[in-house]
Amino acid sequence: MYFQTGLFTSESVSDGHPDKICDQISDAILDACLAQDPHARVAIEAAIKGDLLCILGELTTTASIDPAAIARGVLRDIGHEVGRWGLVADQMRIITNISLQSPEIGAGVDGADLGAGDQGLMFG
Repeated sequence: MYFQTGLFTSESVSDGHPDKICDQISDAILDACLAQDPHARVAIEAAIKGDLLCILGELTTTASIDPAAIARGVLRDIGHEVGRWGLVADQMRIITNISLQSPEIGAGVDGADLGAGDQGLMFG
């Protein structure tokens, strides 16, 4: 019988946690890109502190999206229209810094040897 030795950890966050909110925003941006461009490459992250939301990353797509509008829609959908947990969707300051995906990432995911080398595994 095989027994693993070492430390095993896992993270769990509750409803309203900024990480969970940011994940939903990033996922919604990905979904919006893929809805218009099934071949889109999207590497977008979001970070939130108080009334400031930063949307950062790289993408390659023919889709036409408005990341700030998508983010506000997500915030409204999860109950942040009137100040739940101190957030009000229409009063958030949103900064976006999204550029074209680097050619090195494209080269890493095209062809037979797929993978950009920056992937991880998360669960929970």
